[in-house]
Formats: sequence, structure tokens, C-alpha cells
Amino acid sequence: MANHKSAEKAHRQSVKKASRNSKIRSRVKTFITHFKNALKTQNVETATSAFRKAESELMRSVSKGVYHLNTAARKVSRLCSMLKHTEQK
Repeated sequence: MANHKSAEKAHRQSVKKASRNSKIRSRVKTFITHFKNALKTQNVETATSAFRKAESELMRSVSKGVYHLNTAARKVSRLCSMLKHTEQK
């Protein structure tokens, strides 16, 4: 355990941040799952709207500092490529 007041405060802050970050990551994963489920139904309109929501959630997590911009961009790019492959079929 921490021996100094500043270390105790830093520990409290890290616990709060970890909790918040895990909630946001879980939310992002949920939106990505909804998108993948929409792809399985082969309904392009539903998949497109789910993609937009997932992209929005990913970028929101970037603004909150949970994901790095390049990480989110890579994830969005992969989701977009999945969507394009579904549209071509």
C-alpha cells in the first residue's frame, strides 16, 4: 500500500480512471457486437446504421482518452471493410 499522501491519492485516482475506462471500453465492444450481428443478418441498412453508431462510440472514447486515435481509426477501418464486403455480396 502507498506510504505517502500523494501516492494514496494517485492510487485512488487510478482506481477511478480504470473503472471509467473499463465501462467505456465495454460500451464500445457492445456497439461493435451489435454491428457484427447486423452484418450476419445480411441487411445492409441495419448494418450501416450500426456501423455509424459504433464509429461514433469509438471516436467518443478517443476524446475521453480511453483509446488512442490511431487505434480507434484502425478499428473503424476494419469495421468499414467488413461493411463493404457485405455490400458487395
